[in-house]
Parts: sequence; structure tokens; C-alpha cells
Amino acid sequence: MSLLRTFVVPLLVLICGVLAIPNPDPSLYKDFNVSRGINYHYYFSSPQDGAKPYLLFLHGYPSSSYDWRYQIEFFSNQGYGLIVPDMLGYGGTARPIETEAYKSSLITKDLVDILDHEGVESVVAIGHDWGAKINGRLANYFEDRFLAFAFFAVGYWPPSGPTYAELSNQSLQTVGYDQWGYWAFFSQDDAPQIVSDNVDSLFSLLYATDPRLVIPHWCPVGALQAWLESHSTTEIIISPEEYNVSKSVFLASGVAPSLNWYKIMASDIDRLDNQGIPESNATFNKPVFFAGASRDYISIVALMRAAFFQYAPDFIFQDYDSGHWVMIERADEVNKDLLGWLEGSVL
Repeated sequence: MSLLRTFVVPLLVLICGVLAIPNPDPSLYKDFNVSRGINYHYYFSSPQDGAKPYLLFLHGYPSSSYDWRYQIEFFSNQGYGLIVPDMLGYGGTARPIETEAYKSSLITKDLVDILDHEGVESVVAIGHDWGAKINGRLANYFEDRFLAFAFFAVGYWPPSGPTYAELSNQSLQTVGYDQWGYWAFFSQDDAPQIVSDNVDSLFSLLYATDPRLVIPHWCPVGALQAWLESHSTTEIIISPEEYNVSKSVFLASGVAPSLNWYKIMASDIDRLDNQGIPESNATFNKPVFFAGASRDYISIVALMRAAFFQYAPDFIFQDYDSGHWVMIERADEVNKDLLGWLEGSVL
């Protein structure tokens, strides 16, 4: 925590303040110990318009609340309240090593603890990447606490999902390659050190200008490790300034905790945890918006959309000419459409 505040936040302010990249105001961050005794670090601002709800933005791997910089600026100017946590294992939030700490049942309760602490009653939950998985679990466990749910790039993972082996086999049969093979690498004991030693290669492929590179170099079992250990790089979609901030926060957080988000999926921990969700809770009873990324070759739009048609009666979607980082690559379009959905279907 102290390292982040001493070095990373000033770096973010220096870089973003000079170059007009949206910069979440560091003075608006808070810390709170949730009921299980661990700290969450989160951006918090109250609605400027009393009629507007809060928006809860949930990021994924390998990120922090900084992922939502374009949404924080836009929706703050629109009068919405904002709650944007560093998710468990990242940034200024606690970074437990134990994989069991990353159960969805625990993380969703952490987030509701924050809402309770802040006295927030009117809120829309919005998730990207693993934040989208948690977004779906918020609907499964605490749907009454939310007005609606929005998903970016990654869709809804129903709680009665397949095992990791079954998921990989389904992927091979459906799309011709294993979309989830890299989970095996991230679950290896030596993965944290390999990633730490080759962060530039990792971030280069994550933010690649050509998102098709994930098909041969990220997805298959063993491919990502080979890319990293060969020190490969490619052109990226984000600016050098954004890259430096994201990389600095990631390294300051430590690599090992963030990989638990994959370990819990590659093992039976997540699947068994989900067995506590009643079948009746699998269906959404609130409005749902999905921002699909048409050039995301892991979270493939048609496959991500299918679960919504089955489980979300009040569902609308919009596809964007974007890779995985749709809220960054197509920020203006996404923000406009999300605002239109909020004002037309939610409020």
C-alpha cells in the first residue's frame, strides 16, 4: 500500500496531469476494511445530481481502477456517483496469496460491504474481464441491491458452468482452438516469476494492436509461456504514458495475487463455490447491457451473447469494432451508449 501511494500515484498524477489523459483524482480514493477483515482501496464520488445513481465499475486482469479512467471522467461530468475499487489482488486493495480468498461468494460480499459502509442504495454494477464474472455473481447473490447490470467484452458466466477441462474441450469443438489454455500457465507455481521477469512481453500481447495474435500466442496451452520467455513484443493500442502507469501499478501490486483469479477457475474452487447459488437466482430480473468487442478472440461476442439470451429477459447489446479493451479503445462510443441505456432503460 505504502509503495503504491509513495511512487505509483505521484507517477500517475505527473504523467496524466501533463498529457491530458483522464486521471482519477487521488484525493477521492478511500480505504475500508470489509467484514472479513481485509482492506479495499476504491475511488468514491457522490452524485452531483441527486436523481442519478452510483455506478460501480469492476475491472479485471491485470489492472486496477485506472482501467476505468475514461468512464470516471465522463460519468462524473454527467452527474453520476462513482465507486471504482481496485479489485482483490490489485493496486491498493489487499493482495492475499490464498486462492480460496478469491471465491466469488466472498468478493461479492466485500463489495456489498462497501456499499453498506457508504450508505449507497441506488447503484448499477458494470464489469469488464474478471470484473464481469463478479458482476454476474452480484446479480446471483444480491440482485435486489442493484438497479441493473452492464458487461464489457466478457459476458455472463452462469453459475452451473462446466469444469475447466470441459470448457477447454467445448472451445476446441466450437471455435477450433482452446480459448482458455493460458489458465493452465497462470496456475503454474513458476508463473509469477516468469510473468514478473517478462512484464513488457505480457503487456505487449495483452494490449496488442492486432488482437488476432492471442490465437497462436496467448490461448493454446504453453503458448503464452513461450511468448514471454522469448521476450516477444508487438505494437500496442495504449499510449506510452498509459502503459507506464498500468505497468507500474501491476508490478507494485505483485504478480502472484492476481493470478489467483485464474487458479480459482482452473481448479474446482469456483465451480464448487457456485453450487451455493439457487438455480432460481441464475436468471436476471433487472435490465442488462452488453458491450461486445468484435475483435476479441478470447471473449468471442457470439458466445458471450448466448448466455444473455438464455438468462436475461431484459437484455440489449451493442457490438464495437474493438479488441478486448473496449472501454478504452472505443471509450467515446461506449460511454455514449451506456449513458443512453442508463437514461432510457434503467432510470
